[in-house]
Amino acid sequence: MSLAKAAVTGIVYKEPKTGYTQNNVAVSSFVINIGENDETLVRVISKRQSLSNVVNSLTKNQKVLVGGRLQTGVSKLDDGTEKKVFEIDAQSIEPMGVAAPAASNSESDIMSFGEMDNSSSKPETEVLMDDGEIPF
Repeated sequence: MSLAKAAVTGIVYKEPKTGYTQNNVAVSSFVINIGENDETLVRVISKRQSLSNVVNSLTKNQKVLVGGRLQTGVSKLDDGTEKKVFEIDAQSIEPMGVAAPAASNSESDIMSFGEMDNSSSKPETEVLMDDGEIPF
């Protein structure tokens, strides 16, 4: 049963596996943990050829952003009990947490908080409104 569109972030729990249908369509799947303090596992399924390179590049413990259609189902365990399973039919998968390359020069447009305190630029002291002009 399809519930709704979903966008979730999580950590790759099980590395991707790729299988093929009878019609030779590649189907990739992997499991992510979306829980912060406890394990909340969601299976991600991708039938899109355009996502196969991204899926194949994922590794265990890598953070990802997955967008797609949330589905639920029931799976029978070996002991005969049934368990509710959550899946996302992925329409987009983006790896997260990749470090940006360091700047090659020492001058940068972005300053850290420590650099702001020690900067030599003169702070603006112009007052736009007096306390008496504030309407509330």
